[in-house]
This record gives sequence, structure tokens and C-alpha cells, in this order.
Amino acid sequence: MENITMCDVIIIGKGPAGISASLYAVRAGLNVIVIGKDSGSLGKASRIENYYGFDGGINASELFENGIKGAERLGVHVITDEVFEIENMNGLFHITSSHGIYESAVCILAAGSSRKTLPIKGLSDYEGKGVSYCAVCDGFFYKNLPVAVIGNAEYAVSEAKHLTSIASEVTILTNGLSMTASVPDEIKVNESPIASIEGDDLLHKVVFKDGSTLDVEGVFVAIGTASSVDLARKLGVVDSEGKIDVDENMATFIPGFYTAGDCNGGLLQVAKAVGEGAIAGTSAVKYVKSLKSK
Repeated sequence: MENITMCDVIIIGKGPAGISASLYAVRAGLNVIVIGKDSGSLGKASRIENYYGFDGGINASELFENGIKGAERLGVHVITDEVFEIENMNGLFHITSSHGIYESAVCILAAGSSRKTLPIKGLSDYEGKGVSYCAVCDGFFYKNLPVAVIGNAEYAVSEAKHLTSIASEVTILTNGLSMTASVPDEIKVNESPIASIEGDDLLHKVVFKDGSTLDVEGVFVAIGTASSVDLARKLGVVDSEGKIDVDENMATFIPGFYTAGDCNGGLLQVAKAVGEGAIAGTSAVKYVKSLKSK
């Protein structure tokens, strides 16, 4: 049996939104775990010049590290890891990462907004016609059909594993990169660079730059690390425009599931992320207390 770490609140993303949420939750006496792979969009900035309280600005990496130190000082468990699966199981959130499995009553998603794709000819043309960004959502359309997953890391392997019980054959396409995660024997790997995605009204094949082809009916894009939208899509809280559906309390329609920061769109600024994190954190506290009062 797999070892599961349990807590009151799991927060995915250790940037300003996630850490802000953790502060409000831990100060209310909840057991809080924050999981994040890296510094996200804050790590891509060099200096923050427009944030309250810093008259001379502040180094972005320093702001990131200070936030984590403050959370850890209050008792938040901050873990560097990659999350690639969220499931809502019997009222609890089951979160799978590269190094562990976690279970909580509340999940706050604050892992940024990026949706990674590639400049491959035909890829965008066949979105919804054979190209998908979520194996859990769309895998059943390809029952007993051959499919491929584009990616070379843990997230791609996770998507491919889900598809093995549905599709007739699953191939990971690394697009010229080497695999960075172990792959089960039942999943094929093709490392050839991709030239194009082709078909008629629907996708039917992948064409490689060396002239070879792979006949598939579905291609699932799983490049790098799963973003907030990738993870939220698995729970069905992403609308037709690719936006996470959230109310003024940062709550989705799934009880106990909140989102905060860049993943909610709008102004992509640290100030907004911190504010939404605070709202999500206080909403989480109210939700956990309502459960415990029952």
C-alpha cells in the first residue's frame, strides 16, 4: 500500500499566492503543506519595483525566499516537488507528486498560469480534433485507438500511464529530447524531432523531420511540468475558454477546492497574487472549520 501524507490543507505552488494562502491557514491552527517545483514567474523576474513597502524595490529571488522563510517559521511544511495529478475522492483531495502522495480536506491551486505548447505545424489546428491537453478529460474518446503523448518528463509519463488502460497503443514523443523520467515497458518512446501533425477533419498521424510517420488518432500535450490549468482541467473546473471558474472567495464549484494568483488570469502581479492567496487561505480556514464542527 502506498504511503499517504495527510493534512488539513495542501497548497500547490510556492510563489506569492501559495505562500500567502499558507500564512492565513497555518495561523488559524491548520496543518498546511505547500508543494512547488520552482519559483514560477517570480523566478523569471530580476527585480520587483512596484510592490508595497519596498521603496527601493527588491530582488525577485530574495522576495521569493523571504516568503518561504516566513511561512516555514510559522510551521508551514514547504516541499520542493512536482505535482502531476489531483483527484477528488470521497470528499478528499488526493494529490500525486514525483516523490509522494498527499491527502487533504482542502486543496488550493496556485501554480501559475503557463500553458506550454510547441511551434509544431498543425498542433493548434487540431486542438479539439485530436489534440488534447488532458488525458483524464479526453482519454475515453480514444478507446482501443493508438495515441501519443508529447513530453519527456514525469508529467508526460503520468498522462501516458492513464492512457494505457484506454488506448490500443501509447507512445511518448520527446521531440528530440531525452527522457528525464522512467517509462513503463508497455509505453513506447520515440525521440525523433516532430515536423507536423496531420490528418483530414481529424488528426491521423505525426510526421517526423526524418520523414518517418506515426499513425495515431490522438495526441496529448504534456510538456514540462503541469500548470494550474492542466491540473484544474482534470477536475473539470476549466471553462470552454481555458479559464478556471472561480468566485469572489477564490472557490470553485468543488467544495474545498480553491485557486489563487496568475492561474485566475487578470492582472499578473505579485500584489494581486498575494491578495488572492489571502482570500483563498481564509476561505479554506472557514471550510475546514465547518467540516470539523460537523
